[in-house]
Amino acid sequence: MFARLDEAERKYEELTAKLATPEVLADQQEFQRLAKAQAELAEIVSKYKEYKGIVSELESLRNLAQDNDPDLRELAEQELHELLPRRDAVEQELRALLLPKDPMDAKNVIVEIRAGTGGDEAALFAGDLFRMYSRYAERNRWKTELLSSNPTGIGGFKEVIFSVQGRGAYSKLKYESGTHRVQRVPATESAGRIHTSAATVAVMPEVDEVEVHIDPDDLHWDTFRASSAGGQHMQKNETAVRVTHIPTGTVVACQDERSQLQNKEKAMRMLRAVLYERMKREQEAQQRELRRSQIGSGDRSDKVRTYNFPQGRVTDHRIGLTLYRLDEIMDGDIEEIIQALAAADQAERLKLDEAA
Repeated sequence: MFARLDEAERKYEELTAKLATPEVLADQQEFQRLAKAQAELAEIVSKYKEYKGIVSELESLRNLAQDNDPDLRELAEQELHELLPRRDAVEQELRALLLPKDPMDAKNVIVEIRAGTGGDEAALFAGDLFRMYSRYAERNRWKTELLSSNPTGIGGFKEVIFSVQGRGAYSKLKYESGTHRVQRVPATESAGRIHTSAATVAVMPEVDEVEVHIDPDDLHWDTFRASSAGGQHMQKNETAVRVTHIPTGTVVACQDERSQLQNKEKAMRMLRAVLYERMKREQEAQQRELRRSQIGSGDRSDKVRTYNFPQGRVTDHRIGLTLYRLDEIMDGDIEEIIQALAAADQAERLKLDEAA
C-alpha cells in the first residue's frame, strides 16, 4: 500500500511542477488535462501527508515514553493512547482512497422505472418512485429530462424512462437498481386491506458513441403514430420511433417528442445506455465468485427495498437499514440511504482488496 502512496505523492509533485512551467501555462488544453490529473490525486496525497505526520508524532512520543522523568513518561503514554486510534482510522481512509474508482461515477444516468406485480397500484407506485427521484435530483441541483413514458391515466406509469444530468449522478443513483416493494392500502380498496405491489428500477450510465459503438447496419427502425394515455388525440404524422438492435434483440421506443428526429435522438441515447448495461452485467456475471455483494450490480431480480406506508417505514434489505420517515423519503430525501449503501459497498471492496 505504501509503495502506491509514495508513487501517488511523487506523481502529484511532478504534476504540480509541470503546471508552473511557461510551456504548460501557454497551452490551456494541456494545463486543464494536467490540472485534472493533479486534482484527482490531491485528496489521497493530503491524507497521506496527514498519516506521515501522525507516524512522526508517534515516534517522538515513543521516545518521550522512555524518558527518566515519570511525569513526562505518563504524559507521552497518554498522548500515545489517544493518537494510535487516529493513525488506524487514517490508514483505513487511505486504503479506501486507493480502491479503484468506478470510471462511470461522473456520468449522467438514464433511469427506467417499470410497474411490476400489483396492477394499477404498481403503476401508481412507479409514479411515486419517479417523483421521489425527480425531487432527489432537484435537491442535488441536477437536471431531469423525460425520455419515454407509458402513463396509465390515473397518475401512474406502466413504464417511465428519464435522464438525470449532473455531477456524480451515477455515483449515487447506481445503488437504486433492483425491485422496490410497496405495502399500503390502495385508494380503491374498500375493506382497508394492505396490498403489496412492486416496481423495478434500472439505473444506467449515459454513455456516448465512443464508449459504445453501434453499427448503423445492426439497427432496424420502425415509425408509428404517437398517442397519449388511453389512445386519445392520435397524431396524423408518424413521429414515434422504435429501434431494434438486431444482434442482441434489444428494442427501444420513444414517442414523447413532437418530431421524429428528436425521438430518434432520444431512442439512441437509451439504446446506448441499455447496451452498455448489458455488457456490464455480462462482465459482472464472470466475476460473481469474486464479488459476493450484489450492491450496485444492477441486478433487477433482487428485492432491494420495501416502503411500508401503514408503519411509515422504509427498509433497505441489502444492508438491513430501516428508517421511520417515509414521507420525507418519498419526497426525495434519500441521501442517508445512498450514503449507507455507498459505505457498505466500500467496506465490501476493502475486504476483497485485503484478501487479494
